[in-house]
Amino acid sequence: MMKSFTLNLRTTLFFGIDAIHSFEKIAKYIVTQDLSPLLIITGKSSYKKCGAWNVVKEILESYEIEYAHYDGVSSNPTIEMVQTAFEFGRGIGAKSVLGIGGGSVIDVSKATAVLIANKDISARELYLKRPQVNPAVPIFAINTTHGTGTEVDRFAVATIPEERAKISIAYDSIYPTFSIDDPSLTTKLPRDQTIYVTIDALSHALESMTSKYSNPFTVNLATQASHRIFENLPKALDHPEDVEVRYWLLYASMIAGITLDNSRAHLAHALEHPISAVKPEVPHGLGLALLLPVVIEKAYEAFPDVLSVALRPIANDLRGLPEEGKKARKALEEWISSLGLDKRLSDLGFCEEDVDELVRIALKTMKYLIGMAPFEVSDDMLKRMYIEIL
Repeated sequence: MMKSFTLNLRTTLFFGIDAIHSFEKIAKYIVTQDLSPLLIITGKSSYKKCGAWNVVKEILESYEIEYAHYDGVSSNPTIEMVQTAFEFGRGIGAKSVLGIGGGSVIDVSKATAVLIANKDISARELYLKRPQVNPAVPIFAINTTHGTGTEVDRFAVATIPEERAKISIAYDSIYPTFSIDDPSLTTKLPRDQTIYVTIDALSHALESMTSKYSNPFTVNLATQASHRIFENLPKALDHPEDVEVRYWLLYASMIAGITLDNSRAHLAHALEHPISAVKPEVPHGLGLALLLPVVIEKAYEAFPDVLSVALRPIANDLRGLPEEGKKARKALEEWISSLGLDKRLSDLGFCEEDVDELVRIALKTMKYLIGMAPFEVSDDMLKRMYIEIL
């Protein structure tokens, strides 16, 4: 069942065990399309620890591809990181960008590729003004986590610290030209990161299947993603080196990324972004773990049939009735707790006095995602949701 395959979407995706060696096809493309110098963007060390760099470096050298390496990306990346990566890339005359890492690295790579093609725009302007731009230079992505789905979508998130805002841009030109999803690269993920990134993928699935843009195609994919996550995340915590388990978590993340790209997220992401914008040390997936059960309880009223099927692996007594929202929430909370996540928002340094500010930021910066919720959303509802996880 662990078959390797190629998907031709807006992005051509090489998926499967040892898919990292498909980087040779990317190298050939770089040479034939005259896309060097290549700007490589990574974090400090994970691109090496996962095993990707040894393969990539050897292939780059064998094809004599000129490249330079920026390794300044961290989790919850800021526009300053994007700006620095851009200036570094502009300095070498980069014609294409390769991101090797998780969602943060690939998102910075996408935004940097836009700036390289639009040299008179700053990262701040890109995220705050959302200008019409020239197409980005080609982007290549080697994904090393099973969480964001950014390797197959057109979104890139960055934080603007002084605005206390975590904002996404979306352009068709930032779909990566080629991406690689190799489960072998994810077996070294630490336990907490394994949980956080997978909760992100689960949130993509459950939110996109219940958004205003949901449709039969995305509901079907999102249901598959949810089932794979419920089945395989506990296994990954017990057997982190099991590549088959990682295969299915990566597959779930990827198809959840496709559903997100087509149907959008809504309240869980809209309410989490202010949390990790205010406190960047809070992992995105941890904030989602707190919010997702609360959001799903409300969404269940609008999508009981869909959610009862998606949650069946952890709540097989759900019958698809609108009044089962509390039961669905409890099942999801208990499953998340079984992973070892028992924190509340107060444990992350927030107090009741912070709630109004979180609501203000959400209403200012996440209006679009709030509008994707399948029910009417009031300011008081957002406030209650934050208080419930406090």
